[in-house]
Amino acid sequence: MGRGKIEIKLIENPTNRQVTYSKRRNGIFKKAHELSVLCDAKVSLIMFSKNNKMHEYITPGLSTKKIIDQYQKTLGDIDLWRSHYEKMLENLKKLKDINHKLRRQIRHRIGEGGMELDDLSFQQLRSLEEDMNSSIAKIRERKFHVIKTRTDTCRKKVRSLEQMNGNLLLELEKCVIHPQFLFHDEGDEESAVALANGASTLYAFCQHHSHLNLPHHHGEEGYKNDDLRLG
Repeated sequence: MGRGKIEIKLIENPTNRQVTYSKRRNGIFKKAHELSVLCDAKVSLIMFSKNNKMHEYITPGLSTKKIIDQYQKTLGDIDLWRSHYEKMLENLKKLKDINHKLRRQIRHRIGEGGMELDDLSFQQLRSLEEDMNSSIAKIRERKFHVIKTRTDTCRKKVRSLEQMNGNLLLELEKCVIHPQFLFHDEGDEESAVALANGASTLYAFCQHHSHLNLPHHHGEEGYKNDDLRLG
């Protein structure tokens, strides 16, 4: 069965309208590409949907500007860029006027251009003075805000450092050895190693030379058990 004819009128349903637009747009782009390849033609298509979304097809190797320039050159009496150029010139003139006024105000505020100051009326000078006072007040307010912010930051750093210092002092107090557990014999390497390895309680034996029973000859009885005692 052949396809029925479709009445050409606006599709009321938004969803159907969007689907139809997408399908037919892709079909037109496909035909444009075939025409460009088969006939070596320069083709440019620009479409805008109802939502102002742009879709474009351009022959590979070309640009829309080149196509428009060739269009202008072919017709001869049409300049599509003139209106845009005139708008740019008008906008440039406005910007120059604003720039001139701003430069003049800057010169007034920094006290340059004595002739220009002499040309000002009393009311203009009064207005200029008020503007300068207002600017000074804003600058001073900003300065105090920066000072307050930096001061608060420094105070926070000081409190953080004080807390860290307190924690270190607590850790240091935990590591201090009670005087009764100090070494009585200097150079006790094994005890020092044990303490360094994290021994919590260390007892040191103190060897008192006054109670030693030193042998008079080699091979005689050595130290007695009661010669060693806890220090």
